[in-house]
Amino acid sequence: MIRQVIFKNIKFININDETFKKIISKKGYFVFPAAPALALIEHQKNYYTSLKHSDFALFDSGLFVILLKILKGINVIKFSGYKFLKFFFEYLKINKDKSILCIDPDKDNSKSNKSFLKKIGVKNINSYVAPHYNQNKLKDKKLIKLINKIKPNYILTNIGGGTQEILGLYLKKNIKKKCTIICTGAAIAFFTGKQAPINSLIDKLYLGWLVRLIFNPIFYTKRYINAFKLISLVFNNPIKVK
Repeated sequence: MIRQVIFKNIKFININDETFKKIISKKGYFVFPAAPALALIEHQKNYYTSLKHSDFALFDSGLFVILLKILKGINVIKFSGYKFLKFFFEYLKINKDKSILCIDPDKDNSKSNKSFLKKIGVKNINSYVAPHYNQNKLKDKKLIKLINKIKPNYILTNIGGGTQEILGLYLKKNIKKKCTIICTGAAIAFFTGKQAPINSLIDKLYLGWLVRLIFNPIFYTKRYINAFKLISLVFNNPIKVK
């Protein structure tokens, strides 16, 4: 099985269900770039930098996986943010002593996320409502101080894509004690009911984009049109496989 795919200096890891068990306890930060964001990396320097410096980049995008197969003859396994969280929450049900810090977009989502984690048996949960970050000058000393104080095992960044990855890199560079930073953005909302009703079958069939589009067409139409720019990006760039 292919272990790694290097695309535009971003090191994507190719994992399956068994591999998940080996990496979930590793320190560093995980990113799950969606196709619309990945398609624009040449125009979003800070986001691109955060992906290149990630410890674990996973194949969240079904479109990216399909393009690799069709255009480059590279077969990898789609392992979306949804699937990763599904496995992670099962892991937490067994390892209930693990401490979690949720970085949330607002108080409403913070309440829902905390309630969900309590429901699956997690006992040590802290929440932080993130301010509106400037992607070009992202700093949050208050958050760094909190993390250094509570020393969580896991940090879940539940804010919007494009910002969460930049925040993940900032946290990795500035916190004193290393931990696992999971940049799955709003994916936790699939489990709390705050976002489109996606399940394992929909995710497996690469239809998550369609459900989101039906659920919120105004927001997602432009994003998915941008995603098609990924076709030329994959076609025109060399890709290394290990």
